[in-house]
Amino acid sequence: MPPLTFRVVLVEPIYSGNVGSVARAMKNFGFSELVLLNPCVLDNPARVMAVHAYDIIENARIEFSLEDALAGSNTIIGTTGLAGKTDNEHMRIPALSPRKLREKLTGKSGVVSLLFGREDDGLKNEELELCDIIVNIPASRDYPSMNLSHAVAVILYELSDICGGEIYLADHFDIELLYEHIEEMLSDIEYKEHKKGKTLLMLKRILGRAELTGREVQTLRGILRRIQWKLNRTREL
Repeated sequence: MPPLTFRVVLVEPIYSGNVGSVARAMKNFGFSELVLLNPCVLDNPARVMAVHAYDIIENARIEFSLEDALAGSNTIIGTTGLAGKTDNEHMRIPALSPRKLREKLTGKSGVVSLLFGREDDGLKNEELELCDIIVNIPASRDYPSMNLSHAVAVILYELSDICGGEIYLADHFDIELLYEHIEEMLSDIEYKEHKKGKTLLMLKRILGRAELTGREVQTLRGILRRIQWKLNRTREL
């Protein structure tokens, strides 16, 4: 059974010094896999701030699409400084604290991608919608926005001695196929078009928090196929 492993994914980091500080925080808490999506130039400030963790930057995987950055993930965790809120008020996103995230992942195995957004603007709504679980650090309401490396450090501290287990999380690719299947089903039952997007997002949040295994995903898809078969038989009569 694969172990529970974590990768830190920085989306379009603006300041190389922050990348260095993230690498240092990762090494402080025993993490090593870093993915950089469209990063800034990794110049001297990255080396200076990383100190003895510059090897993490040297070994970092650089990608130019979010799909490639997240490839191979079982679960995608998005981070936000604004819990339960997006630009679209109809698409509120419930968030877990880092400690609650630790509780949910204890006993699991697979690859978990921790997605951190831009220093000035965080993750975009469409990026958050790709995530299975959203995490928010419960900081002061007077100033909830945290430095990128500080946010990484808080979350990695909570996960640093987590105990994995034998419950293998479904591959995120298979989960996406399940979501596509659900969308097909909504069309099959003539679900109201203007409600489809919101409903699908809600179902994604519910299923994301359920930490589905591969077998559970296939069982759900089997049920959907059976319903579709029954609908088609009924229409033929």
